Amino acid sequence: MPVNDPIGDFLTRMRNAQHGRLAECRAGWSKIKQSMCELLKEHGYLDTIRVEGEGSKKEIAVTFRKDRAPLTLKRISTPGSRKYVGKSGIRALLHGNDLAILTTSSGLLTHHEAIKRKIGGELICTIS
Repeated sequence: MPVNDPIGDFLTRMRNAQHGRLAECRAGWSKIKQSMCELLKEHGYLDTIRVEGEGSKKEIAVTFRKDRAPLTLKRISTPGSRKYVGKSGIRALLHGNDLAILTTSSGLLTHHEAIKRKIGGELICTIS
């Protein structure tokens, strides 16, 4: 079944897996999903990331850390309503969340890196 918002679907799969107390979550692979997971692993939110399969059957498997509370993942920019932020407006959109992921001209970045590089972009999601 086709999905209109693959990133939103992936975030929902991760939320549902954590609420179901599963140790792992699987979804269809894409470069942006893999980049998001690598950022989350780098900041200590995920334990392991594996890419399995080949071609159109490629999947990404994410293992959650057991010592962390379930993640609060919130999709901000959707296909019907894109949210772009400039370099000065990034902090204002966090609203107490720990981390925000943006797509920029330099690739996927956290809000910390985007502020440091002084670039803005599309606000994909927030994590706390």
